Amino acid sequence: MTDTSTYKFNHSMIRVKDPKASVKFYEFLGMKLLQKLEQPEAKFDLYFMAYDGPKAASSGNHRSDREGVIELTHNYGTEDDPNYKVANGNSEPGKGFGHVCISVDHIQAACKRLEDAGYKFQKKLTDGRMKSIAFALDPDGYWVEIISQNPVDQTENISTTDTDTYRMNHTMIRIKDPEKSLKFYQEVMGMELKRTAEMKEAGFNLYFLGYGPPAGEKSSNGVNPTAHREGLLELTWNYGTEKDADFKYHNGNDEPQGFGHICATVDNLDAACERFEKMNVNWKKRLTDGRMKTVAFILGMSAVLQTDILAQTNLIQILTTTGSRLSKTRASRNRRAVKRYECVMM
Repeated sequence: MTDTSTYKFNHSMIRVKDPKASVKFYEFLGMKLLQKLEQPEAKFDLYFMAYDGPKAASSGNHRSDREGVIELTHNYGTEDDPNYKVANGNSEPGKGFGHVCISVDHIQAACKRLEDAGYKFQKKLTDGRMKSIAFALDPDGYWVEIISQNPVDQTENISTTDTDTYRMNHTMIRIKDPEKSLKFYQEVMGMELKRTAEMKEAGFNLYFLGYGPPAGEKSSNGVNPTAHREGLLELTWNYGTEKDADFKYHNGNDEPQGFGHICATVDNLDAACERFEKMNVNWKKRLTDGRMKTVAFILGMSAVLQTDILAQTNLIQILTTTGSRLSKTRASRNRRAVKRYECVMM
């Protein structure tokens, strides 16, 4: 059996040019490096970043037992290639992925801190009509949305910000057909629709999905009742795309590359994949494919992402479900399996 209510929207993977610069940026945002997986034989490394301080939503949890993780993938040598550049997903060619979003305590102070540190912005708070959101740029040009956990008019005179209170709130991807995408994420992936924002004058809608409890009816900042959450998926639908038979967004894994996949951790990998099989999902990799039997990949209905269905490690799964311990030999094998699984998605 598998229970979708226990699933977690674990991480979003993006490729980076220079891991030192990227890790430094996300650490400046208050994230910590949970784990680095080195794959020298395949010539790439993985860096898992998340909020992990005493005030974090998943403080101290194993990286598979949490939401709001960002996985940075570095292919060796890109940092020394002056011509290498990732596709940030917001321009052609390569438009599809949109951004990650960090929610902060005092947005004016948080943005000033970023600006004072020399980081660039796609949109500052003072730009345009929307004075409650900003978009910072990470070293590769990925957009990082900054939203407020508190009423913006009440934080404008506050000069301090506490990064320990920040949340990796959501990941945004563009979708072609909202009916098909919502059905996929709700019925297949087991997510719930937490919030819908209709921007009719601008010609687009936003759908926020995730696991866990429903969003509250009251909003902390007058606009966004999910600002304190982690691990949400934002689907952006631009009106009319569903009517164009030839229209499609870039998936990030074809050239030009940038965004790689999102990942859901599940309670029972075999049972979850059996359920997906019965639901006739489109597989990129079944559990039985290849040498790695601990990871599977399915394709989302939006054709913009690859969803990485990764079970918690056997060590974590057994400890959380039965409380029993593994032998040292088996535990060692499981740790090696966890170290190898990402080789599937270089």
